[in-house]
Amino acid sequence: MALFKSGSVVATPGALQFCEAQKINPLSLLERHIAGDWGDLDAADAAANFRAVQTDLRIFSSYKIGGGKVWVITEADRSSTCMLLPDEY
Repeated sequence: MALFKSGSVVATPGALQFCEAQKINPLSLLERHIAGDWGDLDAADAAANFRAVQTDLRIFSSYKIGGGKVWVITEADRSSTCMLLPDEY
């Protein structure tokens, strides 16, 4: 069940290539993100995301996959969500 709207969803070529190489469906990461599974965040960052859902702030998830990470970020106005690699930020 979605906790918030994702808006337009985009992904960097690097994130898509990484997911393909790791045999991960990028949509599964988006589904986790909008359902409130923030991935590998600590308790304080996860709590900040739950507050962000209620107060229309930016929402950030980080998923460790193999030897790397994929970030998923939804803008505060919920107009868009971007999937990217940390070094692409």
